Amino acid sequence: MKRDYPERPIIGVGAVIVRGDRALLVRRATEPLKGEWSVPGGALELGEKLRDGAAREALEETGLHVVASGVLDVFDSIFTDDDGRTQYHYVLIDFLCTPLAGEALPGSDVSEVLWVTEADLAEMNLRDSIAQVVRKGFAAASTSE
Repeated sequence: MKRDYPERPIIGVGAVIVRGDRALLVRRATEPLKGEWSVPGGALELGEKLRDGAAREALEETGLHVVASGVLDVFDSIFTDDDGRTQYHYVLIDFLCTPLAGEALPGSDVSEVLWVTEADLAEMNLRDSIAQVVRKGFAAASTSE
């Protein structure tokens, strides 16, 4: 299914990777959100389970092997063009992820990776939905320790 001007919403999965007091953000190298900081993630593949998709996307985009646990948020990400047509429409499911192995390096679809603290979020000009889900990740990770 094509991603721009799709016939129906696309299911996307996100990996909110938390290690200690830091979460991993990636700078998007492709549309939508090109140049913006976000969490690793992408489209779910046919036949793939949600948590497996989040772990696969984390590996592809960051080089980290992760385990995906609880759902942090589910939301719509809809972008319209100048004519008001829906250019992108994702239903996103973000998971709390714990890194198991690997080194955080930019992979497919990203140009940079960055470990950030919760205090760093306010200075990063993030979309509200990204900042909120990362904060939920910090809260969930601190209660599971």
